[in-house]
Amino acid sequence: MSDSPAQHPTAAGDRATEVFVGHRELLFSVVYNMLGSVSDTEDVLQETWLAWARRSSQPLAEEIDNPRAYLVRIAVNQALARQASISRRRETYVGPWLPEPLITQNPEAQDTAQAAQAADAAEPALRNESVSMALLVVLETLTPLERAVFVLHEVFGYAHTEIAEILGRSPSAVRQLAHRAREHVQARRPRYQADPHLQRQVTERFIAAALGGDLTGLMSLLAPDVTLWTDGGGKARSALRPVQGREKVARLLNGYATTRVPPSLDIRYQHVNGDPSAVVFSGDSPYAVMVMDLNPSSDHVTDIYLVTNPDKLSRVRLDDEDDHQDKP
Repeated sequence: MSDSPAQHPTAAGDRATEVFVGHRELLFSVVYNMLGSVSDTEDVLQETWLAWARRSSQPLAEEIDNPRAYLVRIAVNQALARQASISRRRETYVGPWLPEPLITQNPEAQDTAQAAQAADAAEPALRNESVSMALLVVLETLTPLERAVFVLHEVFGYAHTEIAEILGRSPSAVRQLAHRAREHVQARRPRYQADPHLQRQVTERFIAAALGGDLTGLMSLLAPDVTLWTDGGGKARSALRPVQGREKVARLLNGYATTRVPPSLDIRYQHVNGDPSAVVFSGDSPYAVMVMDLNPSSDHVTDIYLVTNPDKLSRVRLDDEDDHQDKP
């Protein structure tokens, strides 16, 4: 007689853990892009693991043919179930709410790292394929179902029929959701991607001008209708509303940099949500994350996302291998 998981609960538990770990990065990426919060994503993954472990421990349960699809379905629906409580939190949030910054790998380094890990990894580090901060901000304006469909179809390439099974909706309903979501996003987010090297260069010039008190240099980098989004969450000083216009944004940043910034800062250039960005430390503690969105036709900064809420920076770590510069 052959052995079975029912006869060996420990073996079944080990197998369940192995399967879950093998798909964890995919689950993380899908849920994070749905929620924009690392902490909520981790909670959803914990709930997904518990549901998966319970299902796997049932001795008479029928074997799941496609664990990946099963886990994605659990995770997506757990994420949707959390949306009500997340929305209630947002209603009382102080100032603009921005997605929690996710430090991602430099795509150039990622190719090498993934090639080295290909023999061992069940899936690539999909966490590093997170959509940009700018797109996440746009996705916040979709309904939860529209966002789920957009993320699954546009970001991860799921077919409408697959999404219908995940959400328990008809394929025609999913196609309608996908159409509305795509139109909504395209109206607010043109289809372009700034060159990463240019984005890095502009970010460095921007930081140098802001910290150096170079108001003219700062204004030369900004689009006329630039918008500054600052997320302090009521725990760090920030503007309570988005600030629009080149002169207003430049003067606000210049004044902030010259009067309120700690005297010694360590500025690291890392990829945040896939974009070259500035990660600022005061000592060993994260102080701010700044992500900029560019108009590639003019190389001007169109949007600035500045996160200073310490709760959203708690997972940001100092890495000695990152490029950095010190502010004296």
